Amino acid sequence: MISLTRLSGAELVVNSDLIERVDKTPDTVITLTTGAKYVVVESLRAVVAATRLHRAEVIALSEVIRIGRDAEEDTRSADDPRSRPLASVTAHPAAHPAVQPAAQPSDAPTGDR
Repeated sequence: MISLTRLSGAELVVNSDLIERVDKTPDTVITLTTGAKYVVVESLRAVVAATRLHRAEVIALSEVIRIGRDAEEDTRSADDPRSRPLASVTAHPAAHPAVQPAAQPSDAPTGDR
């Protein structure tokens, strides 16, 4: 679930797994697979970033949380790779304005034949 803000200022929590698309018209409109539409204050990029962060948290927590097992019962040694988390949550590099994509090699001829 991601937390967003309606134009009225009211907080809205959306199941990010149900997001079909996000449009900028100029307001940000979220369309769910159910057909429901929500207009929010956050930008298109902010909604995408929140969705990515939520999914990264789910993946990271999937290793941390062991259902049906107490931490005291865990008999794995500290050297066992399965005792370490699978992932960590960090900001996506493209979300930072200072990060620019790497230049692609030119397809222009070099003059050598």
